[in-house]
Amino acid sequence: GGGGGGASSVLMMSESAAATFRKENRIDVSGTQAEAFRPVATFSDAGFAADVLQATSRFQKPTPIQAQCWPILAKGRDIVGVAETGSGKTLAFFLPAVAYVRSAPKAKAGQVHVLVLAPTRELAMQTEQVCKEAGAHCGLTSICIYGGVPKGPQKQAVREGAVVVVATPGRLLDLESEGALSLGAVCYLCLDEADRMLDLGFEKDVRRIITLTPSSRRTAMFTATWPDSVRALADEFLADPIRVNVGSETLSANHRVTQHVEVLEQHAKEGRLDELLKQFKPSKNNRILVFALYKKEAARVEQTLQRNGVHCIAIHGDMTQAARTSALQQFKEGQVPVLVATDVAARGLDIPLVQVVINFTFPLTIEDYVHRIGRTGRGGNTGTSHTFFTSYDKAHAGALQNILREAGQQVPDSLLRFGSAVKKKEHKMYGNFGPAEGAPMKAATRIVFD
Repeated sequence: GGGGGGASSVLMMSESAAATFRKENRIDVSGTQAEAFRPVATFSDAGFAADVLQATSRFQKPTPIQAQCWPILAKGRDIVGVAETGSGKTLAFFLPAVAYVRSAPKAKAGQVHVLVLAPTRELAMQTEQVCKEAGAHCGLTSICIYGGVPKGPQKQAVREGAVVVVATPGRLLDLESEGALSLGAVCYLCLDEADRMLDLGFEKDVRRIITLTPSSRRTAMFTATWPDSVRALADEFLADPIRVNVGSETLSANHRVTQHVEVLEQHAKEGRLDELLKQFKPSKNNRILVFALYKKEAARVEQTLQRNGVHCIAIHGDMTQAARTSALQQFKEGQVPVLVATDVAARGLDIPLVQVVINFTFPLTIEDYVHRIGRTGRGGNTGTSHTFFTSYDKAHAGALQNILREAGQQVPDSLLRFGSAVKKKEHKMYGNFGPAEGAPMKAATRIVFD
């Protein structure tokens, strides 16, 4: 891959500085010749052209994932980044992409050069916003493609030239099959929140999209967790990738979050939520995120709180795209200090500086619990989480106790009473009746009738 546009060479840290940096930031790098890639200490060491570097002017220094990924991508290697959301990964993959595009032949109308796939429209919009701002300094146009809105304007935008496309899988395939855009010239592909895309059932679409891109492309894949399904995707579609783990591969909660778990009866939740909100006094500088499990529940909690005089707003799947965007904006700007959300609507959303996360209903998986509370305590700040736990959630008691212990938190006696067994993870498709862990399915036998 060429640098292009006055890029200089990459200046990596010394071996001893790199070892210290990795230890401090819990970074682990593996893969063929992984030891050759030491992190960079400053933005200017990353070898980007001056106009590309302007995208970093608001920040003091690279985040751990940026520092470690840039030298790898600069060398043209594929990468898997296992890191929590909100770790600066958009610029980690996008700035090297800019260098790639510059050395590629000019895109014809409708040709996509850089493709970023995201699981939800909110995440796609947010990533595209970062790409747009970063690309503006070096003349790169980007567009965002997602479902739930008319196709016309999106097709028009592609025709006007969209070198960078950030998209959700379904709508991208629609436009591709209608001939509105071509993926045959993609030189740089990024799969963002890959675990989430597979969780949401996009695996077939993602595979189809990847096969439509040239095999000569560079691929970067980011994921918050590293389950077998994501590993299989990486093995199949990435060329000898370097894997960068930031944090730890085992599921662990952010240690800067103080976790409180309260065991209570289902009917006591609303009263207790009201008490907590009175205690925390939500305000512009003290934002509170309340998680519900289902769309209907989110809407109900929002209405109850509003009746109790709490200034709040919800974001869930039954709302139109415009309503969701507007709700998020009001919360971001602090006009409304309490946001009620479902997991699907919130995954990957960059909600800045939330001081408190309240889990009104425990999520379906322990991974989602870690994601939810990871919304606070970001960017080096501390945060607080409050979780309501009822007898309906008892299957998660053991796993939750492990998360609390690992983060050095208090495990309440009332939670220990549910026992501490950790349930084996069910297979996505077959529940508990699937093939043994990692074993292939028995091939189907084809019977031909004459």
